[in-house]
Amino acid sequence: MTPAPGQPPSKAQVAAMLRVNLAGEYGAKRIYEGQLAILKNSSSAPLIEHMKEQELNHLKAFEDWVVKDRVRPTLFQPLWHIAGYALGVGTALLGEKAAMACTVAVEEVIDQHYDHQLARLGSENSELSHLIQTCQAEEREHRDLALKEGAQETPVYPILSHAIKTASRLAIWLSERV
Repeated sequence: MTPAPGQPPSKAQVAAMLRVNLAGEYGAKRIYEGQLAILKNSSSAPLIEHMKEQELNHLKAFEDWVVKDRVRPTLFQPLWHIAGYALGVGTALLGEKAAMACTVAVEEVIDQHYDHQLARLGSENSELSHLIQTCQAEEREHRDLALKEGAQETPVYPILSHAIKTASRLAIWLSERV
C-alpha cells in the first residue's frame, strides 16, 4: 500500500486515506456523543462539547472530500456507529477522568496515523495534506486538554489506554481496507 520512494500515492491509496479518515472522524463524533449522554451535567461537558464540535468540522470536511472524489465509505460504518457510542458511554460511566483517558488514547493513535498519511502524501496533494495537518493539530489539542484534565489519574490507566489504542488501530486497519 505504501508507494515507492519518490512516487505519489495512487488514487486507490488516497481513497483508502479518505475512507479511513471519514470513519475515524465519524467514530470520534460518536464517542463524544456517548460521553455527553452520561456526562452532560458534569464539569467536563463543555470541554467534551468543544472537542465534539471540532470533530464535526473534520467529519464535514472529509464527507465533502469523499463525495467529490467518489470514494465509498467503509462497510464497517454501522459498526463504528455503535462501537464509538458504546466506547463513549463506557468510558464516561467509569468517570470523567476515564472519558479523558479515552480521548488521550484515541488521539495518540490518530496523531501517529496522520503522520503516516502525511509521509505517504509527501509533496503531492497539498490540499489534502493541509486538511490532515489541520485536523491533526486539533487532535493534538484534544489530547493535551484531556491530559490537563487528569486522564492519567484514571485507575487502570495503562490497561484502559492499551485496550483503546489496540481497538483504534484495528478500526483504522479495517476501515482502510473494507
